[in-house]
Amino acid sequence: MPIDLDQAQDVFARSTDGTVGLEEEFAILDPATLDMVPRFEELRDTAPPELAQHITGELIRSEIEVVSGRGEDLADALARQRGARRLLFAHAAAHGAALGASGTHPWADYRTQQFIETEHYRRVASSLQYVAKRNNTFSLHVHVGVQGLDRAIAVCDRLRPVLPTLLALSASSPYVDGIDAGLHSARTQTFTKSFPRCGVPDAFGDWATFRRYLELLIATGSIVEYTQVWWSVRPHLSFGTVEVRICDVQATAAESDALAALIVAAVLAAARDHDDGVPFSDPAPRLIEENMWRAIRHGMDGELIDLDRGLVLPAREAVERLVDWSGADVSFPELNGAQRQRRQIDAGLAMDEIYGQLVAETAATYGERVRCS
Repeated sequence: MPIDLDQAQDVFARSTDGTVGLEEEFAILDPATLDMVPRFEELRDTAPPELAQHITGELIRSEIEVVSGRGEDLADALARQRGARRLLFAHAAAHGAALGASGTHPWADYRTQQFIETEHYRRVASSLQYVAKRNNTFSLHVHVGVQGLDRAIAVCDRLRPVLPTLLALSASSPYVDGIDAGLHSARTQTFTKSFPRCGVPDAFGDWATFRRYLELLIATGSIVEYTQVWWSVRPHLSFGTVEVRICDVQATAAESDALAALIVAAVLAAARDHDDGVPFSDPAPRLIEENMWRAIRHGMDGELIDLDRGLVLPAREAVERLVDWSGADVSFPELNGAQRQRRQIDAGLAMDEIYGQLVAETAATYGERVRCS
């Protein structure tokens, strides 16, 4: 998609605060072996119309993404997403496929994965080479409407320090390449730490500064599509949203819904604070990166740094502070996805047994009929 920076201002001028779009990425699996299988095109091409509008491809043929489309608010987006999930899981099962929801597949060999055939992903594969090949990861992305590009940039700036907290809460990928990586989010290490223009962005301050950055990338041939800017929080110039992209996909529907609700509340809280002139100082990237590593390595079992006070606090307390600030009405299980898997690892369960239980849990929760709130 060509980059039209002038049009972006019009898109955000017409945007509405609090619209929501959800995107969840799943691994396509052989139900007997739980190996990843390249069946995206088959599932896409046989999908009924009511499902086809909600599924899209990602980098590899053994991955499928389900999207809500534009919801007028969180409740609307969740209702759309829940319906699309039910259709997707039923469709996959009818075609002899299972779906996995963890940040990485535990044992898949990235060297055997096949890229999907689109112009965008051919460009990604050609330009990034090993970095693209290595990226067999699965995420939750949340879009929240924010009116005005300067406001959207300010919101992104204010969300930078909370990205590690969201990552710790969402971590669900202790395995990669057939080994226990000793991490809580191996997805973040293999994707966010490898792709260019990825991870925690600089604080840009306003649209004029961000635009100059994009103009430099365009003029130097660094990007030809805006989606080649993979920051973990970014203004989406086509949708008029702030998109939060830091999270591992969630093993259960309830965790995914709660995480989405927290992100939406955080985006809107950042917008309110900006509008109300609440003081804010942009932390140095190197300080946020300290918390990013803590989230990757120890997740909710670890501690994060309170950057205002220079003290450490349990990750659980950091989450509680984020919930209080955002005003989100959410609850999370005592142990998140990575913690549950790590407890099973410590108990001596085999990798395939742990993943098998996760896949069953995912099918039972994403595929069930859930009452929409």
